[in-house]
Amino acid sequence: MKIIQLTAGTGNFYCGTCLRDHALVKGLANLGHDATIVPMYLPIVAETPVDSSAPLFFGGINVYLREKLSLFRHTPRWLDSFLDNRTLLRLAARNAGMTKARDLGELALAVLQVGDSRQQKELDRLIDWLSSHQRPDVVCLSNALLSGFAGPIQQKLGVPVICTLQGEDAFLDSLPPPFDAKCWDALRANVAEIAAFVAVSDYYGETMQRRLDIPAAKANVVRNGIDLSDFEHLDRQPATAPTIGYLTQIIPGKGLERLIDAFLVLKQANRIAKLRLHVAGSLVLAEKPFLARMKQKVADAGFASDFEVSPNIERDDKLAFLASLSVLSVPATYGESFGLYVIESLATGVPVVQPRHAAFPELLALTGGGILCEPDDTAALAEALGTLLDDPQGARALGAEGRRGAFEHFGLPRMCLEFVDVLEQTTGH
Repeated sequence: MKIIQLTAGTGNFYCGTCLRDHALVKGLANLGHDATIVPMYLPIVAETPVDSSAPLFFGGINVYLREKLSLFRHTPRWLDSFLDNRTLLRLAARNAGMTKARDLGELALAVLQVGDSRQQKELDRLIDWLSSHQRPDVVCLSNALLSGFAGPIQQKLGVPVICTLQGEDAFLDSLPPPFDAKCWDALRANVAEIAAFVAVSDYYGETMQRRLDIPAAKANVVRNGIDLSDFEHLDRQPATAPTIGYLTQIIPGKGLERLIDAFLVLKQANRIAKLRLHVAGSLVLAEKPFLARMKQKVADAGFASDFEVSPNIERDDKLAFLASLSVLSVPATYGESFGLYVIESLATGVPVVQPRHAAFPELLALTGGGILCEPDDTAALAEALGTLLDDPQGARALGAEGRRGAFEHFGLPRMCLEFVDVLEQTTGH
């Protein structure tokens, strides 16, 4: 089966969506399918090399200029190509935090209504490439924010379009009025053009099915999987000191400040000797002031020497980081659709402490590798972390159980086979 995966890149940092999509395409190719990932807006950043043979479409700079200036809706291709240069786009992505909230709302709405927007020239280029160079059996959209492409692709190519659901609601709900409501309305209107939806967890599938009025016949769930080959023989050395880890984007919504507060509760009570907190993950320029405030908070409490930050680490360093932990916690404050970091931690044999909401109860019910605590409750988080750290032997046993569960339920081949089942049911191939 020839499969095209359209994925919005980040340009300069890792995100769970890109990592999942890149792994999926590689896994589909390993199963014998002709699968290609096509970057949208910005280059895709992944932990292993990304096939660069596909062109980038809807380059972020061009999209912005077309919305703002009519001149750029008629520019020659050579100028568009210059502005779509991947190095230039990566530089632009570093300043993404400078984009105004209103601009984000306008751009999101334009893409959700791309067939009626100022982006017609680029839409024609995408359709032409799909038709004449890579005519697929099915087109897969990385998330529902790309659902505006479904109608034009289906109408011009006559192929079904599948849409993954993974984390769109947090972005849409963060848009300023009236764009939040307008974007949700546009997304609901696009549901009719999608042949099937694939949510990454039961929790998120139910959430989006309700919010978008998705017919039950179109609703599917294929939980994320990861490449476990690097985890099979990972040498997990006992931590030199009890260490709490955090691994994801370094942003407020992932609950880092809550975790720091819980860490300080444990430190001030002197409950666990030599306790450390090690934070790792993607950090963009716009979030550096937030991180500086977090560092200052720990320093003001007198524990700067017990707090370490490793931003934008590569895969080998990430694996070593995970292997060094006693426990991992990412107390996300919003409805996390999945949380790859939970599975990566468990695959290493490191137990987790997560809030009892969103996809976390589902993941821990399948793996048994952690403790749930009340959301948005510093005392509850500190107590749960302390419970594991007080009992290293019990924590290791819980981590071992989680590792078995991760290998049983969250391997990449399982995800790819289940995804193919959805494609075959939808396309008839």
